[in-house]
Amino acid sequence: MRATTLMLVMAAAVAAACASSGPPAAAQEPSSSADKAAGLPPAGFGTLKQDAFTVSLRSGALLVKVTPLDEGVIRLAAPDTYTRLHALAESRRLEAARRVPGGDAQLFLVSFFSYDPDVPFQPEDLQLVAQGRTARPAAILPMTAGWGKQRLAQQETQAAVYVFEGPIEYGQPIIVRNGMDQSSAWNDVVPVLENERAKVLSRATNASQ
Repeated sequence: MRATTLMLVMAAAVAAACASSGPPAAAQEPSSSADKAAGLPPAGFGTLKQDAFTVSLRSGALLVKVTPLDEGVIRLAAPDTYTRLHALAESRRLEAARRVPGGDAQLFLVSFFSYDPDVPFQPEDLQLVAQGRTARPAAILPMTAGWGKQRLAQQETQAAVYVFEGPIEYGQPIIVRNGMDQSSAWNDVVPVLENERAKVLSRATNASQ
């Protein structure tokens, strides 16, 4: 499955989520009291592309991409990206909550891409190291039809929503591991998020005046 097909699958997931949860929110929304209490920036004022807060890890013939679906992160994305990722997270949230009895389910979009033909991948090999704790997925919710084969053709992508038991502090270093390989690229993402968050709050303030 090539990247174009993956995008179609994601678009279908978004459409299904929107159909079940009603129309999407307005492109720009002022912060509600609940958002402020939760420390969330207002939606619709971000400009980041998805790759700006995605960790990419080369692991042998595989390219692994890990994108947090945390609301505080994705609200810093450009409006179309936020709408897509928010709908994806909402479409899996109930199932994620069932898999994490403690109620603090942290969702991530994870994709595996192969540079070579007939490459195996082990979904459970992906781990996160955050705040000194190694977290393994509490659940893996496939998005693409061929996920269960756990093998990739050349230039094929398979994707799933991973559920980890929190808490995870996204303003702190996070290490992504796949087997013996790891990436600390999230360290470079943190200041990008902090900078964009300040800009989002400024844009929202100016828009409300």
